Amino acid sequence: MVTCILLSAGLSERFGSPKALAYISGKTVIQHVQNTLLQSSCDNIIVVLGAHATEIQPSIFIHSRISVVYNKDYYFGQTSSVQAGWREADNASEGIMFLPVDCPLVQASTVDTIIDYFKKHDPDILIPSYQGKKGHPPIFHQRLKSKVLNLPTDLGLNSLFAEHPPQTIEIDDSGIIKSFNTPEEFKKIITGLPE
Repeated sequence: MVTCILLSAGLSERFGSPKALAYISGKTVIQHVQNTLLQSSCDNIIVVLGAHATEIQPSIFIHSRISVVYNKDYYFGQTSSVQAGWREADNASEGIMFLPVDCPLVQASTVDTIIDYFKKHDPDILIPSYQGKKGHPPIFHQRLKSKVLNLPTDLGLNSLFAEHPPQTIEIDDSGIIKSFNTPEEFKKIITGLPE
């Protein structure tokens, strides 16, 4: 069993409005990403909201595989959102996958490939890469739960890499390395997508 935590609690300060509510192919970004994850083999999807929760909430699907967690500590950054999501994850999940909402072009087949590899090889941490460049979404094994939950919020998950060197899997999907923080970056990554 694999749970995907969709991280959408940030302030979006550089974007100027909630990144989750930008439009991509006729849907909000967060609707687009939920569609992708629902087409994939991840068992549960936990959406972590924070800074703009009331605005984003109407874009969250009502679906048996989707639940929502509010991270009251969102201003401490992404690690606090990872922790808020993982606390709510089913303990039966061997793997916890993390996908920031500002990385919306990952394909469902890519999620499936990462999950399949994780289930076969049982790494502590698995990170996809595209042409040698690491991207999203990584999977962390359930056995790292206490270490992740006890991380100081000013440290990123990559602070665990020294003790738990990640395995990487090469993926033919440039979407894993396409993320955005500003309107200009958003425009750049979605150029060429259908309206």
